[in-house]
Amino acid sequence: MSQHTTPIPLVDLVSQQAEVADEVRAGLDDVLAACAFVGGPVVDAFEREYAAHVGARHCVGVANGTDALELALRAVGVGRDDEVVLPANTFVATAEAVSRLGAVPVPVDVDDEHLLIDAAAVRRAVTSRTRALVPVHLFGQCAPVEALLDIGRDLGVPVVEDAAQAQGARRHGRPAGSLGAAAATSFYPGKNLGAAGDAGAVTTDDPEVARLVRMVAAHGSEQKYVHAEIGVNSRLDAVQAVVLRAKLARLEAWNARRRRAARRYDALLEGVPGVRRPSEAAGNQHVWHLYVVRVADRDRVLARLHEAGIGAGIHYPTPVHRTEAYAGLGLGAGSFPVAERAAGEILSLPMYPHLTAEAQERVVSVLTAAVTAPVTAPVAAPVAAPVGARR
Repeated sequence: MSQHTTPIPLVDLVSQQAEVADEVRAGLDDVLAACAFVGGPVVDAFEREYAAHVGARHCVGVANGTDALELALRAVGVGRDDEVVLPANTFVATAEAVSRLGAVPVPVDVDDEHLLIDAAAVRRAVTSRTRALVPVHLFGQCAPVEALLDIGRDLGVPVVEDAAQAQGARRHGRPAGSLGAAAATSFYPGKNLGAAGDAGAVTTDDPEVARLVRMVAAHGSEQKYVHAEIGVNSRLDAVQAVVLRAKLARLEAWNARRRRAARRYDALLEGVPGVRRPSEAAGNQHVWHLYVVRVADRDRVLARLHEAGIGAGIHYPTPVHRTEAYAGLGLGAGSFPVAERAAGEILSLPMYPHLTAEAQERVVSVLTAAVTAPVTAPVAAPVAAPVGARR
């Protein structure tokens, strides 16, 4: 990379922080003055505001997105040895939340066009032990939740959304996070709505689910020193709520910028040989948490982008069932061919609200040169996605 070429990050948190800095600073001053660090008025206000944004009756802030999914599943009745169906193409935390309950994750394949959970595969995978279905709203658009709701009604099991990548997304006009019995989201910094560290939330219309999540997250207690269950310590702290409130007020505008950036990528990549563009599923309003193309010889292409100072990434290089952590599921190569094939082709291009047209033109120029260049030598394995791009 030329020393005169400005790097283009995969995620630009600096520009986001600059936009909210004054508001965050003032909010933090208030928190520090009041010494209300855990819970308190600012957390209550964020929970109300995020519930309203999602269109859910309740929001319970927790420490991170993985806790949110575990607590949501526990609140709808998932326990030890139960089965939970989820897509193979997701971040490992989706399965991890199931395993932490002593339940069994049951991965299924995804559709080839959008890489979202395949409802037909879900129906084939359910058994008498199935206790929940978990669609993942991947890359910024909703999974086909209505099909899973139909399956869930037939079985009498709930749908719990993994909405960690879809703050602001909609399906048939309804927001992600309001489509199932409960939904879990992550506010990891690189998300469309990101905190200044780990944070998460559960949204639901069911007051009993909300009560159980809040109680279990507070050491199984609703009254100090009275513990109805063995719980955990998973609370949203006031510092993160300050940051999240400032960013939530801008989320719709920032998502609109992401949609414009996605349309620019679509136009720039039209007709580029060897690049398969992403698409928006019918009924969805995509918020483009990630813009994921598919290319042959992906690792070589990724290395060329990195050499040019372009922070591309891979989400995700290994399907859940092929990770060492889940080798015990006994699902070998070929179990889920769509997810496995896609894992070797997917490439996440820079995507964030402050991405400029000029930066996108440079990304596409380098990408085009990389996919059309003859292979001359092997390249090193790709590096992991930069900090801020996880989950």
